[in-house]
Amino acid sequence: MSIEQIVVLAIVQGVTEFLPISSSGHLILVPALTGWKDQGLATDIMVHVGSLFAILVYFWRDVLQLIAGGFELLRLKWTDRSRLAAYILLATIPAVIFGLILKSTGLAGEMRGIKVIAWNAIIYGAVMLVADRVGSSLRQVKDMTLPSAVSIGLAQALALIPGTSRSGITISAARFLGFSRAEAARFSFLLGIPAIAGAGLLTALDDSGGAEGALSSDALLAAAFTFISALASIAFLMALLRRITLLPFVIYRFILGGFLLVLAYT
Repeated sequence: MSIEQIVVLAIVQGVTEFLPISSSGHLILVPALTGWKDQGLATDIMVHVGSLFAILVYFWRDVLQLIAGGFELLRLKWTDRSRLAAYILLATIPAVIFGLILKSTGLAGEMRGIKVIAWNAIIYGAVMLVADRVGSSLRQVKDMTLPSAVSIGLAQALALIPGTSRSGITISAARFLGFSRAEAARFSFLLGIPAIAGAGLLTALDDSGGAEGALSSDALLAAAFTFISALASIAFLMALLRRITLLPFVIYRFILGGFLLVLAYT
């Protein structure tokens, strides 16, 4: 790949993975507008790794608490840390089940059409608008309950349908449940740790030739640029959500969906 393709791919993946604007919609636009060929499986895996490391670095305090909570769970100790770790694990299960269903039925490939992505960008943008308008901002991550965590996990499963946006749908679900915008995003990112790690692992396992070439210079460079852009994206969103509503992202999703529909039908 050319250095231009590596940089553009990494920036698009890193930014759109965490902003609630649908990464799949943007990743379709890149080859459509540039004519570049597919970047290959090794690069796909490594950009997931770059995104994952961005979460681990930005939320390192939360990650250490979750790790400690995981060990407490193994010792059957029920604390605030082990409770949150358990909730994140349980909230990940719906996406795993739904992903297996899509894979076994072959629906995963059929839903990657540009029309599906375009309509989902618009529909779930409207859902985000309603959630942000009607949801209160009283709850924090420390107030998370098992029903709330599972509800957000069920919403995350919908993100396997292209165009939905994992961060967008989980933040919307948390807003419906009364979490503040920043706290909704915080739980969404923590919930994304097993989700993004699992997605990268499944992509690697799907490769019939194994992980051959996964550590090529192109793939490593893409991972590094993705890490930088993803870290900046997370910091930008967390700072922004403490000051404004989700409306700018809703408007952007409508514009993106409309543009993709024009591409699809013309």
